[in-house]
Amino acid sequence: MHELTKQIVVITGSARGIGLAIAQRFASAQATVIVIDLNAELVDKAVQSLKAQGGKAFGYIGNVTDGKAIEELFARIVAEHGAIDTLINNAGVTRDNLVLRMKEEEWQLVMDINLKGTFICTQKVFKHMMKARQGSIINIASVIGLMGNAGQANYAASKGGMIAFTKSCAKEFASRNVRVNAVAPGFIETEMTAALSDDVRASYAKAIPLGKMGSPDEIAKLCLFLASEDSSYITGQTIAVDGGLTMH
Repeated sequence: MHELTKQIVVITGSARGIGLAIAQRFASAQATVIVIDLNAELVDKAVQSLKAQGGKAFGYIGNVTDGKAIEELFARIVAEHGAIDTLINNAGVTRDNLVLRMKEEEWQLVMDINLKGTFICTQKVFKHMMKARQGSIINIASVIGLMGNAGQANYAASKGGMIAFTKSCAKEFASRNVRVNAVAPGFIETEMTAALSDDVRASYAKAIPLGKMGSPDEIAKLCLFLASEDSSYITGQTIAVDGGLTMH
């Protein structure tokens, strides 16, 4: 178990789903967890649940596509908590459609939140990490960014962009001792996948060498490792947590 007692960890899109699972895992490692999301009610609920499990948690409303607001928010977090040691760019959306039918708005929304949002949060947090001369940035990409998927060209392009962005930032930030890595989840048990039929779930499981979908906590455990000193010599990597789905 990694102990991160002194770490201030900011997680975007963490009021539910994989983001909340990551927040829970960091809270149990004694880190100070900063939940950022758009919905005030969900943020409040997430913070209360983290506190109920004995964690140190604080919630803020934030839109990752608004550079000025994020810059002000991160400055406020640093002023109130002393630092941002780890940033996890988890906020993301899907708007699935075939390329021929995809509206420009569906393309743009996914690009804005998934890719531009990651750029904005990374740029704004690096100003603080650069001064501290330490930090870890973890981008939640997807195996779809590695292998593509019919009906998800916008999502695949945004996540593939995140992976390339991760490598460039790792090269730029290394001299300041700031590490940047990406996590690429495969098929994970979430509210979204829970709605799938048994047949679809079985066909997914068949494609995965380990024969089953992953849990959000399996993503969270890797994030914890990448935020800790145990991964001090790892940067610029994309690690798939996918049961073997995308072996190279």
